[in-house]
Amino acid sequence: MNDAGRPSCYPVVPARALEGAPPGSRLPWLDVLTSPVPSGRFDSPVDHRHVLCLHVGGPVPVSYRAERAERRGTRLHGQFCVVPAGSSTRWTLSAPATSLLLRLAPEMMRQAADAMRLGVDASDPAPAIHVRDPQIERIGWMMRSEALDGYPSGRLFADSLACALAARVLAAGSRRSSADAHLPRLPGQASALPAWRLQRVVDYIEAHLDEDLSLADLAAVASYSVSHFKPLFKNAVGMPAHRFVMHRRVERARLLLTQGDLDITGIALATGFAHPSHMARCMRRMLGVSPSQLAATRATIRG
Repeated sequence: MNDAGRPSCYPVVPARALEGAPPGSRLPWLDVLTSPVPSGRFDSPVDHRHVLCLHVGGPVPVSYRAERAERRGTRLHGQFCVVPAGSSTRWTLSAPATSLLLRLAPEMMRQAADAMRLGVDASDPAPAIHVRDPQIERIGWMMRSEALDGYPSGRLFADSLACALAARVLAAGSRRSSADAHLPRLPGQASALPAWRLQRVVDYIEAHLDEDLSLADLAAVASYSVSHFKPLFKNAVGMPAHRFVMHRRVERARLLLTQGDLDITGIALATGFAHPSHMARCMRRMLGVSPSQLAATRATIRG
């Protein structure tokens, strides 16, 4: 393993991705990398995390061996295989391929299994090959986009994707009749955060809006586990935590732009955006105007 906790053959983790590491860990709950896979025989590295390998590109005939079981087939774009933590798989490829590797912390799977009332034994996924799941595929592409952009949305967004991925992997691997990965309501469990807990979380967000917030931070403020907090917060405010925080950042940035005390770069930093262009992109998407347009409007009004 290298100093980031990855097998040595994996690329170095970007610095901004490592900012999402839970306490006592050098890695966030979910990270991603694009890895070339050579033709011929290839043994996947043993990893302490569960790894989902999404195939990127054209069809490639392969054979796959996990323990004593061997399967043959053709890997198609978007299909994935599951390699549980601590295990290795042997691949034989007829041509070079590219995999998008999603590495998920076992702790996330344990929390999701607890919230879904599946039991501790169900938190370890079984090895799988040539699986297709639109939700897991979408999470993979979103994580890849975040990595390519330098993780502008911060750890809160990646934490949310980690929770969603863990729940979906468990749901897809279970024999439940429901095709959704929504967390079931436990007996006596409220459907949303109580108002006083919600207010505590909102106050914390407002006080730390310029920081790289994490889902664990917000869950701790509400005194819930991460997997329980995530759906309760969404039910209380009507949107996921990472989207709520982004709305608050955009609103505060709008107010600061109207005041004119800081330049655009200073406002981006003061409101928790990765950089000014990230702030501009979010403002155009949510408000339909750019920071420079808002600043120009302020100047026109004052003139």
